[in-house]
Amino acid sequence: MKKSLYLLLAATSLLACTSQNSHYQFQVADLEPNLITLSSDEFMGRMPFTEGEKITTSFLEQEFKKMGLEPGNGDSYFQDVPMVSITSSPSEKMEFKGAKGNLTAEGLKDFVIWTQRTDSLVAVENAEVVFAGFGIVAPEYGWNDYKNLDVKGKIVVVMVNDPGFGTEDASLFKGNTMTYYGRWTYKYEEAARQGALGCLIVHNTIPAGYGFNVIQNSWNASKLYLDDRGKEKYKLGFEGWITLPTANKLFELTGMNESELLAKARKADFEPIPMGITASASIQVKAEYNVSQNVVAKVTGKSKPEEVIIYSAHWDHLGIGKPDETGDTIYNGALDNASGTAALLALAKAFKTDAQTERTVVFLAVTAEEQGLWGSAYYAQNPIYPKEKTVANINMDGINPYGKMKDVSIIGVGQSEMEDLLNVELEKLGRYSAPEPNPVAGYYFRSDHFNFAKIGIPALYFGTGIDHVEKGKEYGKQLQDEYTAQYYHKASDQYDPSRWNLDGAVDDVQLLYNVGKSLSNSDKWPGWKEGSEFKAVRDGYMKK
Repeated sequence: MKKSLYLLLAATSLLACTSQNSHYQFQVADLEPNLITLSSDEFMGRMPFTEGEKITTSFLEQEFKKMGLEPGNGDSYFQDVPMVSITSSPSEKMEFKGAKGNLTAEGLKDFVIWTQRTDSLVAVENAEVVFAGFGIVAPEYGWNDYKNLDVKGKIVVVMVNDPGFGTEDASLFKGNTMTYYGRWTYKYEEAARQGALGCLIVHNTIPAGYGFNVIQNSWNASKLYLDDRGKEKYKLGFEGWITLPTANKLFELTGMNESELLAKARKADFEPIPMGITASASIQVKAEYNVSQNVVAKVTGKSKPEEVIIYSAHWDHLGIGKPDETGDTIYNGALDNASGTAALLALAKAFKTDAQTERTVVFLAVTAEEQGLWGSAYYAQNPIYPKEKTVANINMDGINPYGKMKDVSIIGVGQSEMEDLLNVELEKLGRYSAPEPNPVAGYYFRSDHFNFAKIGIPALYFGTGIDHVEKGKEYGKQLQDEYTAQYYHKASDQYDPSRWNLDGAVDDVQLLYNVGKSLSNSDKWPGWKEGSEFKAVRDGYMKK
């Protein structure tokens, strides 16, 4: 039997116990009012620890109450998330000195740095700089970019993404599909494990998946982290990025160039290269401890209330920041992620309005996704519903604003059987799924489903497709490219009815509902597919 046919039959079997069909039919009116409200200036960009958070979480609580949903955390609609806000104010210059010359890099223009440390001052004086390839230690690939060198007290410079990117070699890591080793978060984590003093990632727009302007939003800005007092781990003195032109100037001081270093870094026998230069910079630090909130509500299942399906979306965005070219300072985050939060509310209404499900359905609006997926990370570390009883997670981060699409884009193809359930529902609607069009961007590691996956819960996350019903794939891809260039993490990400077409959003929310509704009335448990790094995690505690 062909594998694709087998998977389809398996998915169909998984839904065989469905006790009732999906009846609720979504309309634009289910989404648009809340989308307009959540992305309005009144909500001040929905930044945690600000008045915008209070307005947002209060609004979500009132909407859940208005719809008649039960509190999702005992008798409360909130889960407290203890966090620390760290405002890093770096020195305006970073000085590099070497035997072959010196370089003064300008803050914001040439580099952006911050720290997770809460000391009032972090000072780096004449620290040795080392080129550490891609900054990866991956035993399963036989890869160690830190071998044979102690980087304690040193600054490591590393390339963005994975060694396989741009090589056309799918066997080198995953080729052009980013692994977690390619994510900036991993590179800082590994540098800290190695005891480095600091880590600078060389920015390059194509392998990074976004422009340096996105990184510049972090300059002199506050960043949120989970409050780890009492269980602190070693933290880098600073984390940050340097532009490619700046990196090239540094490489020239070593007598090498980017292409030579990149060629060396793409080989498993690569060893770190001392660059013969030192770096100096400082960061003034202000730390504020506070509590943010996840908002959670539920519809209790009829016959299996202890078994849970969790819909998730992050309510936060970037708040008030530097003015754009029009002078606008409010980062409204209409697509990212007022749209997903509006979809969460629409789904909650549908499940409450439609016939009761057999399993409990939970609606979780998480905080601080933009700061590092912290709200969902805290939930994963402190789950309200046991992971052993959580059937699946369905995550929403950006709902199609471009009109009707024939396809959806599966983020992380081949990971879990949730993908097969999605394909069954797509076929019913005359639609289809396709792999994500930009696998280099690493979206599987950039939204809240990832934290559910890390604790073994099968997680589904799909993005807007590109096969536009009227104008085809080239047009659909153009729309997404324009969003990344003109709106992503910018004050311009606002709801504009002349530019947005919510007909496709309605289709995708209907699809999200149909998948969850079918699963909520099933007695089967979707699992991870063979080869998924999360399968062993789930199997480990489900077989006990």
